[in-house]
Amino acid sequence: MTSENTIENSKYYIHDEPYYLPTGNEIEIFNTALSENIPILLKGPTGCGKTRFMEYMSWYNKRPLITVACHDDLTTADLVGRYLIQNDTTVWQDGPLTTAVRNGCICYLDEIVEARKDTTVVIHPLCDDRRILPLEKLGQLLQAPPEFCLAMSYNPGYQSAVKDLKPSTRQRFISIDFSYPSAEVETKIVHQESGLNIEVCERLVKLAEMTRNLVGNGLEEGASTRLLVHTAKLINRGFEPKVACRCGIADVLTDDQETVALLHQMIETLF
Repeated sequence: MTSENTIENSKYYIHDEPYYLPTGNEIEIFNTALSENIPILLKGPTGCGKTRFMEYMSWYNKRPLITVACHDDLTTADLVGRYLIQNDTTVWQDGPLTTAVRNGCICYLDEIVEARKDTTVVIHPLCDDRRILPLEKLGQLLQAPPEFCLAMSYNPGYQSAVKDLKPSTRQRFISIDFSYPSAEVETKIVHQESGLNIEVCERLVKLAEMTRNLVGNGLEEGASTRLLVHTAKLINRGFEPKVACRCGIADVLTDDQETVALLHQMIETLF
């Protein structure tokens, strides 16, 4: 295992406190699961704060965090590791999951349903009482230390028959459900992240609520908290609110011209 000094100086620690406002008992649930070595599944729409929550919990618990952005081409070797040729010799290179296990990190698999199902099977032995990671190419079984934690996230709105978690994977986790925060909390978040005055932040949050009411009626998803922060930053740098909302929210959410026109009308009513 890598020495403690190596870990303390690694790039995986979150040194500065991330700004995070809890919306329920998610911190208590996470910390309990962490202490009991229970894997954690975060569910929620795009841009609602799942990744920020993981960064905050890494900082809060003083645990290094390794994040993997999952995608269609993610292979088992991408997670576990592979042999590489260096200077006419073959060397083993740990993947992010193996690095996390060796060093007692939190490993966060972001948007896990994007990964191939044959890839996600590799985490199964880590998610039960065994807590082991088979390294077949090395002929080793890597035992996870108590400090190791596995967390995953996905967006239920993008589920399909092709992209879904297998029951055998789901039932190894406890789930923390995320949704967009209340208007009051979301306004505070947008204000804190952008520096924009509260009154304009309140109108941005109102606009987001209006877009979320269109889900299933022209939009796949409404404006996320992340989009609101981006838009607020544009306004705070001097852009007219209408212009910022169009390029930061309306034109990002859809390419359908009728829906875009409707969103522009909403912006006109608020700004």
